[in-house]
Amino acid sequence: MKLLCWNVNGIRAVAKKGMIDWLIKDDADIICIQETKVFSPEELGDSILAPGEYKSYWNAAHEKKGYSGVVIYSKTEPNEIEKGFGIKEFDTEGRALFAHYDNFTLANIYFPNGKQNEIRLKYKMDFYDAFLGYCDKLTKNGIPLIMCGDYNTAHKEIDLARPKENQNSSGFLPMEREWIDKYISHGYLDTLRMFHQEPELYSWWDMKTGARARNVGWRIDYFFVNELLRPKIKDAFIANDVMGSDHCPIGIVLDM
Repeated sequence: MKLLCWNVNGIRAVAKKGMIDWLIKDDADIICIQETKVFSPEELGDSILAPGEYKSYWNAAHEKKGYSGVVIYSKTEPNEIEKGFGIKEFDTEGRALFAHYDNFTLANIYFPNGKQNEIRLKYKMDFYDAFLGYCDKLTKNGIPLIMCGDYNTAHKEIDLARPKENQNSSGFLPMEREWIDKYISHGYLDTLRMFHQEPELYSWWDMKTGARARNVGWRIDYFFVNELLRPKIKDAFIANDVMGSDHCPIGIVLDM
């Protein structure tokens, strides 16, 4: 079973660049997309709503058009879809989507960016804690859990090209990195590092500076799983040859 995750920075724009054709050809079982920038999915055509064998499940920002948003494309219909954590302040921006399947629950999350100001940084950290509480509840109930998305933080120095220059930048602040340490201490596994310890594995590059051509990037997109799924993870990868966004897709392979 293969799962993909991709921040597309606008699904309409990336669809025009061939994203849908690539997704169908890649033939993953489930695809998690962040930053759709879609307010009303009903406005989209079938080529985006139901490409190939997939059905789609959407969450959108409630108060701001052309902002945030996530979607899950799945060949298998989930038993249940939840939009958000059930906490209003974190659910209005359409950043979280949970799909409950027979054998696991999948969380597709577009975590906030804290670079704008201190208010947004606090919102990001509070969102992190609300997410962790939700995941811990599912794990304590014995539910195998897959969590993916744009976490908007590089965990360790190996996860970005220029750690010294960015140590005071949101996305690599001590408090953000410490939260990922705490997250991992709760029993959640960074799947890529289960298979790949080498440097220069990035998932986001600054478009304004042409950083991708020089691979001056950050790894801020992740697949995590809880310990219940450790034996099932067979591979994890970054598809950094796939263009169309300032992020590239990432993925995992499971034996389910």
